[in-house]
Amino acid sequence: MIDGAPDASRWHCEEPRRILPDAVLQRIVSRAAPHSRALDAHPLSGGLRNANFKLRLDSTDRPLVLRIYQHDASLCQKEIDLLRMLGGSVPVAEVIFAEPHGMDDIPPFALLEYVEGIDLRELRRCGDRDAIAQAAGSAGEVLAAIGRFRFPKGGWLGPGPAVAAPLLEGADPMPRFVDLCLASENLRRRMPAEWRDRLHALAWTQAPAFAELERDSGLVHGDFNARNLVVRLASGRWSVAAVLDWEFAVSGSPLADFGNFLRYERRARPVMEPHFSEGYLRAGGELPGNWRDMAQRIDLLAICESLTHDGLPDAASAELVELTRAAVENRDPACA
Repeated sequence: MIDGAPDASRWHCEEPRRILPDAVLQRIVSRAAPHSRALDAHPLSGGLRNANFKLRLDSTDRPLVLRIYQHDASLCQKEIDLLRMLGGSVPVAEVIFAEPHGMDDIPPFALLEYVEGIDLRELRRCGDRDAIAQAAGSAGEVLAAIGRFRFPKGGWLGPGPAVAAPLLEGADPMPRFVDLCLASENLRRRMPAEWRDRLHALAWTQAPAFAELERDSGLVHGDFNARNLVVRLASGRWSVAAVLDWEFAVSGSPLADFGNFLRYERRARPVMEPHFSEGYLRAGGELPGNWRDMAQRIDLLAICESLTHDGLPDAASAELVELTRAAVENRDPACA
């Protein structure tokens, strides 16, 4: 749908846009693909902060993706630079055009290749264990390829891509970050005091192990999960065709991506494992002996940060709290 939308100037909102006025769409297309006109634009599901539309232009049969950075304008240049750096080494969408400074009342945007396939969540729902094993192994290989990109130090990534700042200034940034989240009014409302205390204790017990991870400075996707992995069947095997959404990328330990990818994996009833870790090792990645426990614990930082957000649905909040309890009690999560 490309008409009937609210005022085009009101871009900054909690939810990504699902409707784009035709006048705004045609202005974007005229800048990105002169002498072309958009025939239609359909919102793509999955984006939680930015607006994504599948476009069809009159100048090509090849569908494209229009990505509008409505949440944080500074992330456009960072993501475009990452995609251009990774192209040829990691399966990512090709950048067709980018306007990292925006255009008048329109936020920064990019025109990207549309990669055919399905996300790994959909493949997992089909229940074909052989297909899931192949795709999980491919995901591990791709994660190893991502980790081969190195930076001089760990921290937040900005345009370049380059490390812009440490994840948190000072000593023991990881347990201190957990404490900052635990002090959030939103988190305190969602998590009982007993569990906040136990989570604080676990984070500081792990401080020496976290300090070891802080020395790593490889590229970390930051949201490496089934939702952001496009897979498809090629030459009789399922493999990753594209890794999407690089806005959360940082320099750090690959165990952060392991924790995210395996967040809902149950050791008692594995689906992605051991195929994922075997693919990672097969492609040259290295893992410490206690990697699974450390991946779960480093993922606590992302989970705690999510619990500080405004507007988090009660069901999602309960699920995230259960994930923290599972980590504290060193067990499988009840949610899957």
